[in-house]
Amino acid sequence: MLLTGLLLFLAVWFAILGTAVVRFAGRREPAVPPLLEPLPRVSILLAARNEEGTLERCLLAIRALDYPPQRVEVLLGDDASTDQTAALAQAMMQDYAGSFRLIPITDTVGEARGKANVLAHLARAATTDVFCITDADIAVPPRWLQGLLSRRHGTVGIVTGITVVDGPRLFDQLQGLDWLLSLSLVQVVSDWGRPVTAMGNNMLVTRAAYEATGGYEALPFSVTEDYVLFRAVLDRGFTFRNVFAPEVLAESLPTTTFRQLLHQRRRWLRGVEALPWRLQAALTVYAGIYPALLLLGFAVGPGAALAVLAAKMVAQGVLATLAFYRVGLRPPLRLLPLFEFYTVGLTLGLVAFRLLPLGFTWKGRRYS
Repeated sequence: MLLTGLLLFLAVWFAILGTAVVRFAGRREPAVPPLLEPLPRVSILLAARNEEGTLERCLLAIRALDYPPQRVEVLLGDDASTDQTAALAQAMMQDYAGSFRLIPITDTVGEARGKANVLAHLARAATTDVFCITDADIAVPPRWLQGLLSRRHGTVGIVTGITVVDGPRLFDQLQGLDWLLSLSLVQVVSDWGRPVTAMGNNMLVTRAAYEATGGYEALPFSVTEDYVLFRAVLDRGFTFRNVFAPEVLAESLPTTTFRQLLHQRRRWLRGVEALPWRLQAALTVYAGIYPALLLLGFAVGPGAALAVLAAKMVAQGVLATLAFYRVGLRPPLRLLPLFEFYTVGLTLGLVAFRLLPLGFTWKGRRYS
């Protein structure tokens, strides 16, 4: 009975991953019409809290955008920073040919807190009909705005790009593999018409869609504010687009320690816990591969478990190859064996984080 159940579970698991590989391999980004002249004016909304070590990279990328700066306003909300974030931002953008405003965030509006509160203030200050949102530890690509704007048509209210972690250390590269593999699965589900989430560090939302939700000040507070806004936009009748293409590939700085990674992922789990039950069930099955391998090793022998693990690595390697090449990157296939240890450690850490009554810290603020 145990062996039959294990074989059935593994068959379902590989069917899920195999379907994802086949669908991702066969997908093509729909053709998009060129942007009409004059190009639309755009507001870039950027929340910053104690970001003096990362902000220069972010602002250099914004200054290098292949988009007329006269059509861009950059709004940076300084969220009670205690370092030189504000001074650095002013110095970096002093001679910017577009519009730049540094907005100190000194109070809260409505239900908004943290990053959501900063974005609520910035959206109120914006003077355009398109908000493009990124983070202070992100470097956006030169044609980022064109890539997002070209998908904004009809009833589309929110457009999401993709983000990969970039860094020289092995730990950084494992995070990069993790992100792009995860986002390829999100893309497959989104192409299937099942909304998952938006990336709050690489996202466009139209003013019409944002204001239809009442804005962040009217939405329930969450540390995954991007997911809350995404769901609210869809609930108001707007549609979404997820874009998996090099022109919208942003680069994120990595978390520097395993502890920071756990705090980041625990925050993200808040969004996962709000997903529809079918998606949560699929994610639970997908995460159950390691207990299944352990049981298979006891029931049949370590050779069988290692054979299934090898098949898993091959299937994930195919998906990783497709995902990295699709955005013009070389797949780090040499990391696949180490990625298994990384995934097991991260999973066990998150299970402990979830079961124990522990809070987590993000951007210097503690959440229960």
